[in-house]
Amino acid sequence: MLSAKSLFQEILDDDESFRLFCSIAAGGESQGGWENGRIAALVPPGLRALAPKVVRHGADEDKHGRIFNALLKQRGLQPVAVPYETDYTLLLERQGIGLAHDRLSREEPLTERDIIVYLAHSRVTEQRASEQMRLLLKHFAAHPVLGRAVKMISRDEDNHLAYCHEELLRFARAGHGRTIQSVLRECARAEIRVYRDVSLAVMSHMGGVLRWPRAKAAVLAAGIHALYAYERLVGWRRMVSLEQPVLRNALGGPAVSESEYA
Repeated sequence: MLSAKSLFQEILDDDESFRLFCSIAAGGESQGGWENGRIAALVPPGLRALAPKVVRHGADEDKHGRIFNALLKQRGLQPVAVPYETDYTLLLERQGIGLAHDRLSREEPLTERDIIVYLAHSRVTEQRASEQMRLLLKHFAAHPVLGRAVKMISRDEDNHLAYCHEELLRFARAGHGRTIQSVLRECARAEIRVYRDVSLAVMSHMGGVLRWPRAKAAVLAAGIHALYAYERLVGWRRMVSLEQPVLRNALGGPAVSESEYA
């Protein structure tokens, strides 16, 4: 039976597909670490209190990249180049979502609107990350190799999502509600398109590595298109709502290293 668990188990069991999976994941997390590091350095003077949380966000992303690379190392595998069409972070930037890398590369302080754009972009993408990690947590929390890593990353992604909700609500109370909702909707619409395209590309590459029959590849592609149709119709709404998180000040402390997790 074709299920999320059986599909990922198949990817996990094959060295080449696992290498591609971890390389894609590590690349995206490392890129997120760089972006947050630059944003923290460029936070405008009036918002410097936010900088330590942005630093923590970036440190967590860097840690996730190291975790995926460590999983490769445990199996004696080296990372592979990430195919362009599977690079979720890069493709979102090319869609004009979030803060452009050329902007972050300049030594010019960001504006208040830039910070709102960053938080809105993060709120949308962290929603996706949190959901994906919870799915892996559901099926692989007890896995002897992946279990600890999945627990680590899932906890962090939930914290990141809580942080985005809390900070955006703070800006909304300061009078930026309309801007926030406009940016959130723009980000959500672009994200679901990019997620569809990246999912199709990843499945195509995995299918080639694992030599999936055409029927199986067609079923998976149909599922991806069905999810996109649902998200385009109503699913995007979960990415633009804002509510006070149960966990307050989720990124208020120092980053937690891999060794400090139980």
